[in-house]
Amino acid sequence: MAATIQSLLEEISGVEDPVEELQSLKTALLSIPVSALRDAVSGQRFDLIFSLLDTNEREQVELCVDILERILLALSPVHVVQNYRAELQSGLKHPNETVKILALTQIGRVVEHPDASTEILNNHELLQGMILCIREEKMAVAKRAIESLSKISHSKPGLDKLFHSDLLDVLKDVMASSDIIRYRVYELLVEISSASPISLGYCASSGLISQLLGELTGDDVLIRATAVEMVTSLAHSQHGRQYLAQQGIMDKISNMIRGAEMDSFSSLYLPGLVKFFGNLAIMDSPQQVCETYPAFLNKALEMALDPDPAMIGVGLDTLGLLGSTVEGKQVLQKTGENFKAVILRMSQLASSGANELRVRSLDAISQLLTLQPEQQTEDLLSLTESWFHLLSNKPMDMIRDISTQPFPELHCAALRIFTAIASQPWGQRMMINNPGFMEFILDRSTGQTKEAKDAKFELVGSLVSSSTSAEILGSQNYIRLKMYLKEGPYYVTAVASVGTEGAE
Repeated sequence: MAATIQSLLEEISGVEDPVEELQSLKTALLSIPVSALRDAVSGQRFDLIFSLLDTNEREQVELCVDILERILLALSPVHVVQNYRAELQSGLKHPNETVKILALTQIGRVVEHPDASTEILNNHELLQGMILCIREEKMAVAKRAIESLSKISHSKPGLDKLFHSDLLDVLKDVMASSDIIRYRVYELLVEISSASPISLGYCASSGLISQLLGELTGDDVLIRATAVEMVTSLAHSQHGRQYLAQQGIMDKISNMIRGAEMDSFSSLYLPGLVKFFGNLAIMDSPQQVCETYPAFLNKALEMALDPDPAMIGVGLDTLGLLGSTVEGKQVLQKTGENFKAVILRMSQLASSGANELRVRSLDAISQLLTLQPEQQTEDLLSLTESWFHLLSNKPMDMIRDISTQPFPELHCAALRIFTAIASQPWGQRMMINNPGFMEFILDRSTGQTKEAKDAKFELVGSLVSSSTSAEILGSQNYIRLKMYLKEGPYYVTAVASVGTEGAE
């Protein structure tokens, strides 16, 4: 194999237009498993392929990139950095985006390796080149630069390089390029900050996190909306949430929700504010968040009843997320008539809204109705049953009608509601008392997509795993359900073909 590769390299070096020869080398490399390729390429130099990147011929460049991707993947990060560091560095300045992405990807591999990362951290020009890639026009290049730079920050020496050297000035200069680039740098900072309290400390001391938080109340509403998204990402880590609380950000966002009615452009950033608290509630305590910031829950309930589809969707998603927890269910129940009105709206939208809103309504309903076996106290079972009955005079028929409509996404979303109630005794009683329902569940001819078969299988699994279903559904139905489960989601009944020739 090594001899073949060597001979192909020699062929390439001897021609003026090497596209055909490069294609042969690429084919040869792809035919060798990566594990075997390591031995075949480790003793060889590929400077020639790197040198062939220096052309305006796009096909030649892309073939070289494909070849180098394959070769470098087979080599250890230590070998790559020791033998091709200069080539990777020049790749960051190449006019073709695929070359930049190749270089950034390999640098990302190298910095994750403890024995190889020092070579990168000691190369100031290379690190600067990575930062400059954040302002590249092609988003794929910028994303890969952000990804690789965040890997550098996983070590203290990496953090010191980025924040305690003149690279911080390079980062700030890049930020000044435009609003879009500034937000790419914020994305990097949030990525770094989320890794650990120490990483957050470095970012905060640079002053750039304070700058991001200041954008929340800026004059430009679009920038404000993007800032809310960034701050929501920062709140995903516990240390991030603690930092935001210390900076008074939760109070600030709550006040922004309160003041939104006075701002004609609030629809641009209000969904983000509500999502922020929705995520916060799930990660901390729904009750505590809703009690401390009542403006959030009131606004989420309002949005679900809003005529604007963009508002409705966020309201539904947020209330569904909140109601997916026991504590959240109890908080929603305490709002009384307000929440009943929302459930009626969900029912109306699920039956006759635009398709996207129908699916979001059905998903919210399934989250609200879901109870894990250990959560099934008498009070909570009574609560989910009462919510189900609010959907319609005949909620089983309503959901079943939706599941038979010719839209796979609606079919699956409706089945998820049946799955939610399938583990609860009252849900099982409704199923057995609904004529033809068990046949509907066991009928494999309904819902022919993979997603539909998986959703049906999950419903059957939910019934079989319940400790009460055998008694409530009856042993015959229970045995049939167990057989369905044993056969798997994609089982097809074999039909014997019968010859009719000469039957007369």
